[in-house]
Amino acid sequence: METFLIKTLQLILSLSILVFLHEFGHFFFARLFKVRVDKFYMFFNPKFSLIRAKKINGKWVVKFFAPNVPANERQVVNSEGVGMVDAKGKPILEPIPLNELSDDDWRKYPESTEWGIGWLPLGGYCKIAGMIDESMDKTQMALPPQSWEYRSRPVWQRLPIIIGGVLVNFILAMVIYAMVLFTWGQEYLPFENARYGLQFSPTMVAHGFQQGDKVLSVNGEPVEQRADFVEKILIDGKRNVQVLRGDSMEVNIQLPVDFAQQILAAEEMNLISVRYPFVVEEVQPGTPAEAAGLQRGDSVVAINDKQCSVFQDIAAELENLAGSAVAVSFYRNGTLQTARLNLTEDAKMGVTLKPIFNYFETKKTEYGFFEAIPAGISLGWETLVSYVKQFKLVFTKEGSKQVGGFGSIGKMFPNTWDWQIFWSMTALLSVILAFMNFLPIPALDGGHVMFLLFEMITGRKPGEKFLEYAQTAGMLLLLSLLIFANGNDIFKAFFK
Repeated sequence: METFLIKTLQLILSLSILVFLHEFGHFFFARLFKVRVDKFYMFFNPKFSLIRAKKINGKWVVKFFAPNVPANERQVVNSEGVGMVDAKGKPILEPIPLNELSDDDWRKYPESTEWGIGWLPLGGYCKIAGMIDESMDKTQMALPPQSWEYRSRPVWQRLPIIIGGVLVNFILAMVIYAMVLFTWGQEYLPFENARYGLQFSPTMVAHGFQQGDKVLSVNGEPVEQRADFVEKILIDGKRNVQVLRGDSMEVNIQLPVDFAQQILAAEEMNLISVRYPFVVEEVQPGTPAEAAGLQRGDSVVAINDKQCSVFQDIAAELENLAGSAVAVSFYRNGTLQTARLNLTEDAKMGVTLKPIFNYFETKKTEYGFFEAIPAGISLGWETLVSYVKQFKLVFTKEGSKQVGGFGSIGKMFPNTWDWQIFWSMTALLSVILAFMNFLPIPALDGGHVMFLLFEMITGRKPGEKFLEYAQTAGMLLLLSLLIFANGNDIFKAFFK
């Protein structure tokens, strides 16, 4: 439960930062060009808001747990006081004159932005006056255009208002990457320093890799870290891998054309990892390890007399012996000893291990403040390019099954709060949010950009009715994708 809460809090905080700054990008450019912003909300607020605030007559008025203000419109009535409807039976609405509203009614001050925090932490919104967006405010759009509305501005002003959110998200990613590099540097384990070799997933083994191999190159290009290797074989589609087997034997492995699809079908998220010894860091109280007398510093080398030199081999052996009594052989102060213990039903002894980096020499690059800025820009751009390359996998049969929602995003965060990982993940999500929002889908920023480019090229502005239909279609598409992605998460949670 604790792990779930930590992941959830990290997810909410990360998305809150990203959504707030994304919407602020729209707000900034709207106000720069003197376009009215009706509402700016962090999180969504169906029925009511946790907090809403508005500056009225020079003073801030704040309301807590306030129900949503009814729309600034009313049904038209005939001379007999009966509400009128159109041919389809829908009420005919008209704006409420401002002079009929009381002085404490917020609707009387539309020139002032309403700020708020909703209760549904799934995003946020910035409602710009005179713009066809998710609010579908048809009453305002039915009135003659006003000078302070989005629709009254020339294309060269509307375009930055639309792309402001995407621009801020991408700049934010580069800034975060720069500050992460400045604060913590960049550290990784080169393949050549993994003296116990690498651990490969079942699909990798099926195609010729052996546990303990060291990767040398891909298509003749040297690779020295995991991220580069995975990108080359999964995203770039490179097929020829050279590995070092044992101390001196070099082996060429040819991967099939559909290798990426096989990996997706097998749902193997960790293709390779570093093999490392099983050395006890801490013995947990009340566990089989404590009862057997294991101590900090003990180095386990065999289970039931079967030699296992690394943690991965020991873990696999224990998995087959869950709930049973086993003989554990280990070195203590250079002396080989054996103890018997009863494994738990989930094949655990009850120990934590020394951190992996204690065994290997890593490479670390430190950055000064002014060095970190171009490095952060470069890392942000590389991340965007890599994600764009990965995106093509979504349109494959197996790739579509891996599309996930909030659950999948939450799993990307660590089990414990680590600020370096948190900010790195936030930067990655900022890149993803920028890219996804720029897709040419109505209801997304990219859809609005598409229509603006059409207007710039043809000199003709799309009709407002057409834009309304496009917005509705886009929202339905996005809702379908949201249901599909989170449905995948639910299916995996309960049926896999």
